[in-house]
Amino acid sequence: MASVDNTMSPHGGTLVERVATPDQAREMIGGLPRVPVRGQIATECLSLAYGFFSPLTGFMTEADVDGVAKDMRLASGYVWSVPLLFDLPAEQLADLGVKEGDRLLLTYQDQPLAVLDVEQVYGYDKEFLAQQIYGTTDDAHPGVRRTHAYQDRFLGGPVTLVNPPQIQAPFDRFFYTPRRMRERFAENGWSKVVAYQSRNAPHVGHEWLMKSAWFASGADAILVSAVIGEKKVGDYIDEAVILGQSMLREAGYFLPAVHMTSILLWDMRYAGPREAVFHALVRKNLGCTHHMFGRDHAGVGKYYDPYAAHRIFDEIPDVGIKPVPTLEWFYCPRCGPGYERLCGHQDQKDPISGTWLRGVIAEGVKPDQGKIREEVFDVLLEAGQQYGGGSSFVSEGYLANRNPVYTVPAMD
Repeated sequence: MASVDNTMSPHGGTLVERVATPDQAREMIGGLPRVPVRGQIATECLSLAYGFFSPLTGFMTEADVDGVAKDMRLASGYVWSVPLLFDLPAEQLADLGVKEGDRLLLTYQDQPLAVLDVEQVYGYDKEFLAQQIYGTTDDAHPGVRRTHAYQDRFLGGPVTLVNPPQIQAPFDRFFYTPRRMRERFAENGWSKVVAYQSRNAPHVGHEWLMKSAWFASGADAILVSAVIGEKKVGDYIDEAVILGQSMLREAGYFLPAVHMTSILLWDMRYAGPREAVFHALVRKNLGCTHHMFGRDHAGVGKYYDPYAAHRIFDEIPDVGIKPVPTLEWFYCPRCGPGYERLCGHQDQKDPISGTWLRGVIAEGVKPDQGKIREEVFDVLLEAGQQYGGGSSFVSEGYLANRNPVYTVPAMD
């Protein structure tokens, strides 16, 4: 359960790591009340323990939640923009007899996962929280809906991982803890890395977004950090996202010396500019020095201005990772890659819409190489056949039968 320092400073100055050894784990969990948790909470336990969310050591106390909601700051003063909450119904807490100072064993897939040291049990106004974080209380917003679904009590306190999950194929080769990611950067000789946040399979506009940010930042390399998490019908399946992103390098559109693909386990909140800040802090913890932000970063519907994520970094203190704002890349039949405010053929621009891409994938017809690379297209079809029941997009069947991203092993 050590903490480490790094020359590419994590948020708060120290990289959190709270992972028990097998002997420590066996000693810690004996006799503890067991509390099964849902997938979101299990994933957040994993990320907290490995330091993705440094300087947080666990789920937030009321002072942290209040500071984040009102001022985008933790009680310690560090900038933070999205709450990390562990909720339980008051009746369950009463049945367990949980009080401050207790320890709970959190289980997932019927196996021990993590120990929570309960520092505080509290309530919080969910309507106020939704308004502050998302700028709306409209239940049509997925983040607001998630907030309204929380139970009526929250538990704050540090989390220790006692049974590290096993990441399943094809995700296993793309999962790096912050410590391991920093080691990889050092092994590659990368001192400046620009992060690219993605939750989609890449088309050529995404490729040029990465290339332009690499030029603009003067970085040694690009880290594709693909968000793998909760899905809804019509999204790309997670396997298509990560394998499509990796294919850009494998097919030679990026040299291995300047490109790396990884996953971030996270259920998107779609908090627009606030989530942009959160993404920057997580990628700072991974060791990145820059983060690119394009059009409508982490947005949903019409809740945020398309470039709100650009402006928020002018409104907060320097958080130690440099934002690289970019405008929209699209397909122009005359220019090829077209860029907002540069291309003079706006009346002919093709934004390479998700509807169009879904259509060509469904038809299985090779698309224009100027819109999506042939190799990426092929791997999207293959991922759909292997993992998606014949489709590269999420269906009800995929949600019901998909292979888990990670499994929790039985403890000895």
